[in-house]
Amino acid sequence: MFKYQETNRYFAQISDGLEDMGALELDELGAKEIQPAYRGIYFEADKRSLYRINYSSRLITRVLAPLLAFKCETEEILYKTAKTIDWSAVFSVKDTFAVFATVSNSKITHSQYAGLRLKDSIADFFRENFGKRPNVDPDNPDVWINLHIENDRATISFDTSGGSLHRRGYRSETIKAPIQETVAAAIIKLTGWDGEKPFYDPMCGSGTLLCEALMHYCRIPSGILRKKFGFQMLPDFDAGIWKSVKDEVSKNMRSIPAGLISGSDISKAAVFRARENIKVLPYGDKIVLKVTDFKKITGLKDCAIVSNPPYGIRMESKDGIENFYKFLGDFLKQQCKGSSAYIYFGNRELIKKTGLKPSWKKPLASGGLDGRFVKYELY
Repeated sequence: MFKYQETNRYFAQISDGLEDMGALELDELGAKEIQPAYRGIYFEADKRSLYRINYSSRLITRVLAPLLAFKCETEEILYKTAKTIDWSAVFSVKDTFAVFATVSNSKITHSQYAGLRLKDSIADFFRENFGKRPNVDPDNPDVWINLHIENDRATISFDTSGGSLHRRGYRSETIKAPIQETVAAAIIKLTGWDGEKPFYDPMCGSGTLLCEALMHYCRIPSGILRKKFGFQMLPDFDAGIWKSVKDEVSKNMRSIPAGLISGSDISKAAVFRARENIKVLPYGDKIVLKVTDFKKITGLKDCAIVSNPPYGIRMESKDGIENFYKFLGDFLKQQCKGSSAYIYFGNRELIKKTGLKPSWKKPLASGGLDGRFVKYELY
């Protein structure tokens, strides 16, 4: 019996800074004994809740099921102990697999080498027991295996998500520096938008914020386009419970009034990409998109304006970016009276360039950037 089967305890990976929000979401999805940690959350769940979390969570990156935990001070101990696991219980020689490893404060100091030793151990287990070994696929494997070593204690886990949950499946078309889907979902959550006011993104890029707003309002599960989940490979997977979870979530979905969510961008190519991404989602045809410079938009009154504008890495010069944010501040002040604006600043130094006084600022990391998410009340 694997460790997760004995304890019903799992570990959810999440972006730094989203732990508390993720804990609340896990509670809503049925998790128990929730304990936030660094870049993750420990929790307990039965099968129904585990499947629901993977299918519906908007903030979690992966859910790991511990297979074995043990004291591990050398690579040889890692190799030998890992080979005692019955790997044939979770996948076969016909399946591909990949290992991702992290190491901290331990005698084993090199995470890539630790991952390589675990990979060798798994391959040798199959070779010795079945005469052949499964292939490694680092990009799109059938099975993801996680190794975490901290304070000389190793935990080998099975990725029940089957790859990062931020890959929703709607973003086939993208642009440079798109915001990650889980961060976009956190932005929607932080706005408190509930559909009472129109939602508008004047710099929509490839449409990630629009897609996440649509999924939020319509209660579309984040994994609706996902073809498979890792938990379907587990030895105790219950297909009946999984079908019941999907049916339950589907019944909770709702349509959206046409035009409640809309967006625009100065780039014709960006709007094309956004349209291609949005149309694969249920009710995506209800979102209105157009090509226009935000500086030419007028009369955005009583709206929720949510956007991730360009910052530094997507602008040519310091003067250019500072002028851009001055124009943005003028636009919000003059054309968006009675609205609330929620702007993500990848470079927090640019907040003061808008000339507006924030109602609040919240730290929000994205793509390695220590950004800030800012609210403006536009009276």
